[in-house]
Amino acid sequence: MDTMDSTILKILGQEARISFSDLGRRIGLSTNAASARVRRMEDDGVILGYRAILAEDVTGPGPNLEAFIDIRLSADADSATFLTWAKTTPPVRDAVHVTGPYDYILHVVVPTTKALDQLLRMLKTDGGAAQTQTRLALR
Repeated sequence: MDTMDSTILKILGQEARISFSDLGRRIGLSTNAASARVRRMEDDGVILGYRAILAEDVTGPGPNLEAFIDIRLSADADSATFLTWAKTTPPVRDAVHVTGPYDYILHVVVPTTKALDQLLRMLKTDGGAAQTQTRLALR
């Protein structure tokens, strides 16, 4: 990764829906060159995905619960498969690979404790988690 890639990441962090032609124009590259750099960073796992951040009034009534879930994957679980699952699971905002007794920390936002319970069950049945530990964000 070079300074051009860092500039691209900064722009995409602010404007994820920018066209490749506009991106290229802003950084002094052709549309094809800008596109190639973004695709390479996607392939290399630097860019994991793009998300729409919705206003609270669109996502439902009441405050959401924000939680951090420590995940220990089962012995036969594949880390790449888990990351793909996490990226495509809507309550998951971020998945971070960590050192220590757990493999990952998930940052999640759910509307209710019932939704959190469902997510925890899905982690074990669909996500490959052997063990979880959940902490709720207080502020």
